[in-house]
Amino acid sequence: MSVLSPSEHGFFSKERITAGPGFNRWMIPPAALAVHLCIGQAYAFSVFNKPMTQLLGISKSAPGDWSLASLGWIFSLAITFLGLSAAFAGKWLEDVGPRKAMFTAACCFGGGFLIGAIGISLHQLWLVYLGYGIIGGIGLGIGYVSPVSTLIKWFPDKRGMATGMAIMGFGGGAFIASPLSVALMSHFHTATSVGVAQTFVVLGVLYFISMNIGAFAIRIPAPGWKPEGWTPPATQSAMITKNHVHIDQALKTPQFWLVWWALCLNVTGGIGVIGQASVMIQESFKGAVTPAAAAGFVGLLSLFNMLGRFFWSSASDYIGRKNTYYIFLALGAVLYFLVPGMGAAGNVALFVLFYVIIISMYGGGFSTVPAYLADLFGTRYVGGIHGRLLTAWAAGGIFGPVLVNYIRQYQVAHGVPPSQAYTDTMHIMAVLLIIGFVCNFFVRPVASHHHMSSEELAMDAQPAMATK
Repeated sequence: MSVLSPSEHGFFSKERITAGPGFNRWMIPPAALAVHLCIGQAYAFSVFNKPMTQLLGISKSAPGDWSLASLGWIFSLAITFLGLSAAFAGKWLEDVGPRKAMFTAACCFGGGFLIGAIGISLHQLWLVYLGYGIIGGIGLGIGYVSPVSTLIKWFPDKRGMATGMAIMGFGGGAFIASPLSVALMSHFHTATSVGVAQTFVVLGVLYFISMNIGAFAIRIPAPGWKPEGWTPPATQSAMITKNHVHIDQALKTPQFWLVWWALCLNVTGGIGVIGQASVMIQESFKGAVTPAAAAGFVGLLSLFNMLGRFFWSSASDYIGRKNTYYIFLALGAVLYFLVPGMGAAGNVALFVLFYVIIISMYGGGFSTVPAYLADLFGTRYVGGIHGRLLTAWAAGGIFGPVLVNYIRQYQVAHGVPPSQAYTDTMHIMAVLLIIGFVCNFFVRPVASHHHMSSEELAMDAQPAMATK
């Protein structure tokens, strides 16, 4: 006799979070945002860098205080483990459902802050690496991909818009985290403490609670559910499949790797700019742009990073995912090629305009790609496939800063004025986006022999059974 194991009836089971008739699907985007607005804090981590170099000296760095170079590894570890956890936890996420995955992300991300706080209090940097960098980074990755497949299943008619609403939260999380962190450090600052450890504790608890609100609110649609009054188009685009590809099979298709490279090259350019934005605009307009104005430029880029995630993914519902990526890669290449000339001409307005468009498309690349993958590979394993594709983010996060920083350093060392040191780099970025455009051009519908059969889908849908 076969019976369901107790775990299948538990609080985290898919059975418990399957929505009943009449459930309002618009409850799902806020649940996803509750997670993404929290993990978006990663983009604001730099506010801790200077205070953490003064943990012993309080008002200034003292012997034994940590250096900026050693602190830089905290963020690097977090992003690295974001990519690794998203890639390796993807299949597990599809098996256990979004509630358990989001709860796990909350434990890791919130717990990472608490372990980091202990490391700061004891002045043990390895504990901060372990806490925020490794454990928190795992929470970032699992939290990033957890709501994606659920949103796509609830919004088959608006895939791009739905994923854009959540992933916009990751881009905008820094707008909440940055001022909140500064305010908390100011509140906890004393003659013997810069307030970082206490701030970590408060943020860890707040993020744990907020992310669990999302985890407890999340629901998945019942098998065969579709929006009331909506029927799939009779003449559907050839780029939108009605079939499903297994997560392991997806990596054997050329489509996965073509989209991987298209995203990677789009990220390479954008993340390189984000990392050096303040220095870049000051050196391009020597004496004309103050540090305060450069900080405003950075804030503007962050705003367009967030807004672009919603705008471009929503637009992709109407113009198609492949066409949206054509725009990212073609228009981006043109703008990268032209922007050094704006610096040479002293045209600050066009320089800023070109870069905010570039960064909006950087953010749009992230929010559009889950729907692109759902179109190509179906919705059954899209969360896991998306997780594995995010290794392109990790790779772009290395390529972009290396290109911008080291080429500039080489040119300045060989006598090129700093105001002209970014010209070759931006032209290289333009070439990389053209390569990405070619990759996107070759994306075709996935061949039928990669599709799961009806028998495989039926077996895949059966819950794990325990014999008695």
